[in-house]
Amino acid sequence: MIHAMDLHADRHGRGPRLVLVHGFTQTGRCWGPQADALATDHEVVRVDAPGHGRSSEVHADLPAGGLLIGEAGGPATYLGYSMGARFCLHLALARPDLVRGLVLLGGTAGIEDDAERRERREQDRRTAAGLRHDGLGPFLDWWLAQPFFAGLPPARAQRSERLENTVEGLASSLELAGTGSQAPSWSELHELSMPVLVLAGADDAKFAALAERMAAAIGPNATLALIEGAGHAAHLEQPDRFLAVLRPWLAAHDL
Repeated sequence: MIHAMDLHADRHGRGPRLVLVHGFTQTGRCWGPQADALATDHEVVRVDAPGHGRSSEVHADLPAGGLLIGEAGGPATYLGYSMGARFCLHLALARPDLVRGLVLLGGTAGIEDDAERRERREQDRRTAAGLRHDGLGPFLDWWLAQPFFAGLPPARAQRSERLENTVEGLASSLELAGTGSQAPSWSELHELSMPVLVLAGADDAKFAALAERMAAAIGPNATLALIEGAGHAAHLEQPDRFLAVLRPWLAAHDL
């Protein structure tokens, strides 16, 4: 499902192209200093994902949204965080010709159990209903208080950037592109032939286990790294450690 429209993207820097795709409730601006650091030797494209930022009016599910991100980014290395990782994974499976390299931070290949996935889909719908009822500010307060952000200092939570979103954009994202709506793709991961870097925060037990499983399923072209001292938002909690893993991997694969 998609309400067709181009996604907004900001570009800066020169060099090999690197497309950054943020997580739920964020915008392309939420990459902050990391985007600036990477732009010293890369062309960095920061996409506002469907339902977010200046793409708030674009409502798309994961397969369609992944293709829209590919249209916005073109041939490149794609780096996605959490929701962004789900979009980038869909793009890499559907259009491997566009994805020279793939970085998945805090991602998943989906919930395999049908009943569990149905339950998560209902949970996503309830969360969207709560967002529509409460409004953006109270919802963000609740969202950032979730346990998986416990290690994220308020100064790095980018609440002001998140307030650039709209209630309906975020609600549509939950309903169309939430984990409950993600068709599991574990059996397809071996088809990924580009270099893949699979990342998670070492303190994010759930996603660290998912990262290990994804890397094993992808095969020898996958590199697994867990960011020490970080939870789910590893790139925001430990930006220096994140870049210390990402940069050598990019260089090693000429990306």
